[in-house]
Amino acid sequence: MKTTWIKLSLAAVAATFAATAGAQSVIKIGVNQPLTGAVAASGNFVTNGAKIAADEINAKGGINGAKIELVIEDNKSNPTEAANVAEKLIVRDKVPVMLGAWSSTYTLSVMPKLMEYKVPMVVETSGADKITTSGNPYIFRICPTNDIEAQSFARHVAPLGIKKADILAVNNDWGRGSADSLQRMLKAKGGSVGRTLTMDATAQDVTSQLSQLRSGDADTLFVITAVEQLTLVLKQAQSLGVKKRIITMGGSQSPDQLIAHAGSAAEGTMHNMMFAPWHPEAAEDPAAAKAFIAEWNKRNYDKAGLTEGFRGYDGIRTIAQAVAKAGAADPEKIRAALWNVDFKGITGRIKFEKVGPAGKESGQSTPNTYLVKINGGKVDLVK
Repeated sequence: MKTTWIKLSLAAVAATFAATAGAQSVIKIGVNQPLTGAVAASGNFVTNGAKIAADEINAKGGINGAKIELVIEDNKSNPTEAANVAEKLIVRDKVPVMLGAWSSTYTLSVMPKLMEYKVPMVVETSGADKITTSGNPYIFRICPTNDIEAQSFARHVAPLGIKKADILAVNNDWGRGSADSLQRMLKAKGGSVGRTLTMDATAQDVTSQLSQLRSGDADTLFVITAVEQLTLVLKQAQSLGVKKRIITMGGSQSPDQLIAHAGSAAEGTMHNMMFAPWHPEAAEDPAAAKAFIAEWNKRNYDKAGLTEGFRGYDGIRTIAQAVAKAGAADPEKIRAALWNVDFKGITGRIKFEKVGPAGKESGQSTPNTYLVKINGGKVDLVK
């Protein structure tokens, strides 16, 4: 049964923020993540990272003396629900800023609500390029776009000897966009692209696509999907005897989870990550990376979730710095302050550059990426 929220006028929402911002003992931050549904594992990992950041900041006195209160809502791995959650967080819970919404499709569905109510959101995972090129000044993204990731990966093409590649991508905004970016990058590097096939996000059987790809002469198969589906893809590729080098994109693959659930089918596969917790010394801020990993393990969170959890951790730290600079829990002041954020995050230096139509630019930082390989049940960094 769909819940319909009573919409407040923009003036009423603004007045509510203004009335509570001055003497506020807590700073509410909305967290819009998939906690149930197809990609629930990833959403919960991001949320756990957000909790660690909030607790860490609160233990040090909070933001200008006010404690962070995370208002966490489940978008149920559904774009319509993601938009409903965003409206609820703004109208009922009166959050002045949000973190979300994991999938590019979910984030794109939320974006009109941000424009309607003039509330900023830090995007921690979604990679579709149009999120920051469509003219939404309330979007600030700390993860790479599809193009940024493809260009960062370009340095590996020659060393790996990639001459021709096939692509198997999930059929959503992220998957299709990432496939397009890979095609452009590979051609620019002098390579060629064979077949590009898609699969539904909920598909449990992709043997038809893999059978088509098996017969081609490509030396590499790029796979773009979430870790839950990737486990199935790897197992089915092994059973069909697919011999191509397999490389995944998107940074949400969780090699530890693949080792645990795909077993020998994951051996030799490579994964483009935004954080390599097996090698924290390679992070932009090694000390912060090591402290985050230690706290994650202390809480007995699933170690496989570290490659997602860091997104929530950096996202909340980004928001906290903006709120501190804004000096108030006011959406417009926080939006303006996000342009002045500048620190070393686990994901890399977080500093926003303007992207999109003049006067309506979104913010985009440029994270680091790391290529890793599963080797003998361990995860090695590919230099």
